[in-house]
Amino acid sequence: FGISDVAAGKLKSIMEQEKKDPATIGLRIGVQGGGCSGLQYFMDFDEKRADDRVFENGGMKVYIDPRSVLHVSGSILEYQDGLMGSGFAIKNPNVKGNCGCGKSFST
Repeated sequence: FGISDVAAGKLKSIMEQEKKDPATIGLRIGVQGGGCSGLQYFMDFDEKRADDRVFENGGMKVYIDPRSVLHVSGSILEYQDGLMGSGFAIKNPNVKGNCGCGKSFST
């Protein structure tokens, strides 16, 4: 799992605004059942758990639980900023299909 430089910079900015300490808090990314295609991502700031895999770029950490790592192996967290909207996106080479609204996927 990778974190683009742009995503790491945006995470740092958000964490500074929300007064979160990057020494103890990171971005948790997970995969859970749901949506039209069966799986969907979730993201939230959280502390590291004992069994988490930790990925880092520019001092920003991403925590992923062992079950979710299976679905996001080889993926990259990116941040997109454009006319059609902005936000974090996971570029996942394991995705076999997406739903029409783009909120869920299947592997």
